[in-house]
Amino acid sequence: MKNRTVKVDYLARVEGEGGLFVRVKNDVVTEAKFRIFEPPRFFEAFLRGRHFTEAPDITARICGICPIAYQMSSVHAMEQACGVVVDGQLRALRRLIYCGEWIESHVLHIYMLHAPDFLGYEDAIQIAKDHPDVVKQALKLKKIGNDIVALLGGREIHPINIKVGGFYRVPSKTELAPLAEKLKWALDTAIETARFTSTLPFPKMERDYEFVSTSHPDEYPFNEGNIISSKQLDITKDDFYNHFEEQHVKHSTSLHSVRKATGEYHVGPLARYNLNYDRLPDVAKQAATAAGLETTCTNPFKSIIVRAVETVFACHEALRIITEYEEPRTPSVDVQPKAGVGHGCTEAPRGMLYHRYRIDDKGIIQDAKIVPPTSQNQKVIESDLADFVSRNIGLPQDKLTWQCEQVVRNYDPCISCSCHFLKLHIERE
Repeated sequence: MKNRTVKVDYLARVEGEGGLFVRVKNDVVTEAKFRIFEPPRFFEAFLRGRHFTEAPDITARICGICPIAYQMSSVHAMEQACGVVVDGQLRALRRLIYCGEWIESHVLHIYMLHAPDFLGYEDAIQIAKDHPDVVKQALKLKKIGNDIVALLGGREIHPINIKVGGFYRVPSKTELAPLAEKLKWALDTAIETARFTSTLPFPKMERDYEFVSTSHPDEYPFNEGNIISSKQLDITKDDFYNHFEEQHVKHSTSLHSVRKATGEYHVGPLARYNLNYDRLPDVAKQAATAAGLETTCTNPFKSIIVRAVETVFACHEALRIITEYEEPRTPSVDVQPKAGVGHGCTEAPRGMLYHRYRIDDKGIIQDAKIVPPTSQNQKVIESDLADFVSRNIGLPQDKLTWQCEQVVRNYDPCISCSCHFLKLHIERE
């Protein structure tokens, strides 16, 4: 068993096409690749020549699970280029719709995609056969996130109500009231979800990551703040490309993003939690403590607990915003085009999402750059695989195979927004 190859030729149930390959020779990992062969989708190219107001609707089509992240990054970038700041209740509504996306995405990942790994099931359908009430509760919780997105965005998938400057239409207090009642139940259920995730069997693994996320001085991050890291980085979003670069590797059609000074880095729930724990509300901190988390966490398998804690935060934050809401006088602020460059950096459920646009004085997009979370996590996923296999080289093949899948699913990676890894095949040399 000194030589083996852990291999996935084609990953099923993902938004995109990719594979996985780990080679071991003489009990030493010599190669670990997260292969992506999804054909390029050219979003950055066909944004060029379009009007700046079209960016939110076009970029939303990049992902069916986290379109809000793409819309928010694009509108913030365009508003910066045009010298406009959106604040007050319109800013609060942007946080609210982001809460909805975090709830639906995190709950989908926790119960449907990741929990089966820990519980020994092939998928959530098998869980439903044995525990139908658990799956029904998860779907109800997820739907509350979708309801928030639908009310503010006009529909659940690829919302159409978000625009540069705000919204085409804003809800009344009466329309938001039913969501508040649902969110009270959701908050209790999210707390219970955090407790449930803490009971799962976690493989031992601690790594010295460079965590990177946005950070706001007063809030757990969604839309605003500097980019910081656990290794002394603290920059504005305008400075992104002075510190990060994208690299092409032969085994992936998706670019690898690295920090110029230090190489690979980790974005996502673990990064946000480790860098912004003190900004969580007390209810989320209490849920984390009850689930056995300390103020820092470096076991990537425990990211499922952190996602549950962030779901508690999102439910609590949504309730706060709805309780304090006063309908703004206008659904948006006026944004006139101005030649310039704008940067947007927000926190998608899976991690930091960066956009940069250059527009002319008529508002026509001249250049666009988009760096999604999985581009930033690809190298660290490969390092996790190499590290995990090295530490667990003596595991039986079936268990090593199963847990290699978990290593990747810890990140809930998007290929063109990843949903699930299905089959892993081990080929002996």
